[in-house]
Amino acid sequence: MRYIILIGFIFFAFAETNAQQLASYIREAENNNPEIQAFELRYNIAEEKVNEVNTLPNTTVSAGYFLSEPETRTGAQRARFSVSQMLPWFGTITARENYASSLAETQYIDIVVAKRKLALSVSQSHYKLYAIRAKQIVLDKNIELLETYERLALTSVEVGKASAVDVLRLQIRQNELVQQKEVLEQDFLAEQVTFNNLLNRDENTEVIVAEEMSIPDEDPLILTENLQLNPELIKYDRLYESVEQSELLNQKESAPNIGFGLDYVPVAERPEMNFNDNGKDIVMPMVSISIPIFNNKYKSITKQNQLKQLQIQSQKEDRLNKLETLLANAKYNRENTRIKFNIQSDNLKQANDAEEILIKNYETGTIDFNDVLDVQELQLKFQINLIESIKGYYIQYALINYLTQ
Repeated sequence: MRYIILIGFIFFAFAETNAQQLASYIREAENNNPEIQAFELRYNIAEEKVNEVNTLPNTTVSAGYFLSEPETRTGAQRARFSVSQMLPWFGTITARENYASSLAETQYIDIVVAKRKLALSVSQSHYKLYAIRAKQIVLDKNIELLETYERLALTSVEVGKASAVDVLRLQIRQNELVQQKEVLEQDFLAEQVTFNNLLNRDENTEVIVAEEMSIPDEDPLILTENLQLNPELIKYDRLYESVEQSELLNQKESAPNIGFGLDYVPVAERPEMNFNDNGKDIVMPMVSISIPIFNNKYKSITKQNQLKQLQIQSQKEDRLNKLETLLANAKYNRENTRIKFNIQSDNLKQANDAEEILIKNYETGTIDFNDVLDVQELQLKFQINLIESIKGYYIQYALINYLTQ
């Protein structure tokens, strides 16, 4: 005759199955989420930049024809052909590659951060869906319980131990619970849309969630020092390193550039003359050097890089403070949900004891259906609060994982 749900008890095998299901959803989200795909494409573009900078300046080729051929001792010059190539200072190309690679590393960290945030969102949405579905199950059980009480009330009316008003009150209470269940169904559908959009799939795809979850007896150990390894902070380290590589490249580019070239001038033979080098073509190798005499540009870049490093250090320190605050609040909130869970569990046990007393009173012929409704309302309240505590615990647990795992 009793329809009491013992929320908070679950077999370890079931819990493991639920964790595996959630992990499967997270993997699906990572594979399908368009934001992740956009970050990956940005990373691929940054990687390709390494190949872009691994090149020499364009080779210069020129040709000219003398409209008025200049005469020389060995003959008239008809045309001029030139080819030249500038070469950056030793190590400049390597410095460019290192700088491009460092920028690609920051893009990769963006992917890691985006995946962790996505996993957090999927997890928290999943726990919200669990809470809604668990509340619906609780309401179903309570509706069944009220139907049982209604049958008892009808029997009592027949023998003159209850009034028709008691029956009507029980029916009204059932209608209220049916209404709450229907409202929860709409809440579930709305949250299901959110969940499916995170996975980038059809909004109406059914989501499988656990019917029961529990708060573990002991909280997993939190390694606060792991907060320093959070990708959000590592990104600032990568940005700092990219500025260092930018400065190394700046130093290389402030050095002279060396150029090599070759000029070729075809010379026509002088007619009716016979001497050595008559009509001998001119070949002239050339070496050039580009010196950055006015180097204020490079000095300015150096100053900018120093300021950027100070900015990144400040940004990292600020973000670390905010993450530490988030972690502290998550730990406190998780402990609060455990306290609430324990209190609501005790309250539910006492409400169950009260129900047993009422049932025994019915067996002796003295049942008060007003008390029945009061106890049932308390039971439902404590059951809903237990579900909210479990949901809150795991939402905070997901946040702690995001910060420290």
